[in-house]
Amino acid sequence: MSKTSYFSAELFRFLRDLKTHNEKAWFEANKERYLAEARDPLLRFIGDFSSRLRKISPQYVADPRPVGGSLMRPYRDTRFSADKSPYKTMTGALFRHQKGKSVPAPAFMIHLEPGNCFAGIGLHGPDSQTLSTIRKKIFKDPQGWKAAISANEFKAACSFMGESLKRPPKGYSEDHPCIEDLKRKDICTITPYSEREVCAPDFLERFAGTCAAASDFMKYLTTSLGLPW
Repeated sequence: MSKTSYFSAELFRFLRDLKTHNEKAWFEANKERYLAEARDPLLRFIGDFSSRLRKISPQYVADPRPVGGSLMRPYRDTRFSADKSPYKTMTGALFRHQKGKSVPAPAFMIHLEPGNCFAGIGLHGPDSQTLSTIRKKIFKDPQGWKAAISANEFKAACSFMGESLKRPPKGYSEDHPCIEDLKRKDICTITPYSEREVCAPDFLERFAGTCAAASDFMKYLTTSLGLPW
């Protein structure tokens, strides 16, 4: 079976142009470019990723609907932002747990932006209760946590990202074997891709491989929150 290139240099050209002309009139005049270079290729990517995601976990969903599915909306939420630019200058998809719209849950994500493409996996900016639940699990089960993040495939593909506390969280000892992970405010990883890699015919397999490499990590987070894997 031949492999398919989902994305092209035209996607990144459109996003660069959008960054320069981030206004409704320009976007509406270039709507066909958005559909042809960003939305429709991503919907095909999401649909084809679905079977690969089910092999990683049947509880996670790749939903190719244009509205209400895995596709990230192009519109920014400007209600609480000083920046009133109406459009995101990136595109991507979020692959949630099937219960992820109603309860906190980790997720798989693909982020496509000129000069900044990556897979994000885990919990970014979790609420305090969710973070506390994960910390308690790691505290009680350090060996299980170490096993979940020690596979060579995981370490080769994924790097932890996000903010950490400078001191141990209240109630946790500095000498705990996983203290650096207990300090994390984000429990997530990043895997960068070049624009050339994103546009290559094997990108779907590359991204699916990244997600598969993080399966033990994601299973640990998911089940720690009482969700099925």
